[in-house]
Amino acid sequence: MAVTIPPVASLLDLTGRTIIVTGASGGVGGGIARRLHEAGANVVCHYNGNKGAAEALAGELGARGFAAGGDLSKESEAASLMKAALEKFGSVHGVVNNAGFQPVEALRQIDEAGWAQMMAINTGAPFLLTRVFADHVETRGGGGAVVNIASIEGHQPAPGHAHYAASKAALLMFTKAAALELGGLGIRVNSVSPGLIHRDGIEEGWPEGVNRWKEAAPLGRLGQPEDIGDAALFLLSEASRWVSGTNITVDGGVSARSTW
Repeated sequence: MAVTIPPVASLLDLTGRTIIVTGASGGVGGGIARRLHEAGANVVCHYNGNKGAAEALAGELGARGFAAGGDLSKESEAASLMKAALEKFGSVHGVVNNAGFQPVEALRQIDEAGWAQMMAINTGAPFLLTRVFADHVETRGGGGAVVNIASIEGHQPAPGHAHYAASKAALLMFTKAAALELGGLGIRVNSVSPGLIHRDGIEEGWPEGVNRWKEAAPLGRLGQPEDIGDAALFLLSEASRWVSGTNITVDGGVSARSTW
């Protein structure tokens, strides 16, 4: 099989490609959307509830930004999101499954409905949108990339996050399974596991946690949404053209520290 090696200068260029970013109305999703847009992509800014923030972001991105809503834990709404993206931009070349849910609840306090909701949002929605995307890719002739935003808690849980950690661990395994099955369509599937990401008010609202993180992180700071955006950009771009079924941990080195 002949392989065309792109020049270095074009490796991160997404010009002409359309990427759906789920949960783009949030801080990490917004950071991802902005970085992909900066790389030249058309960006579909998905929301489920915070329509105003997604529309403001799409307005900021201009002609290459578009806001669309939907509850992606429902197959019909995942299909509707893809339809809206196709009507706006004609084709979709990648998906970033970023939308997620992260309540803090002790394991013995989590009820059946809460567990099911967590799995539906954090694992079920990426499954449904990835499947819809794969159907589109097959129709247009192959090629594309999926990036699932997991968490370092998918590798190492924290108290109060049993359901969240389990959902992210499932998402990591789904990433590998999807890469295995969708490679024949030319679809690469990878994940990013972020550590603690800065958001407005976090230092004031959780000073002890922030300080503990900074002391534990070899790089000595919280992550920024753009740090996750850059990892997603790499995994969507030609720079990672032979990368599939793997995870990139973006946590300032916290995971390198011994846990005992």
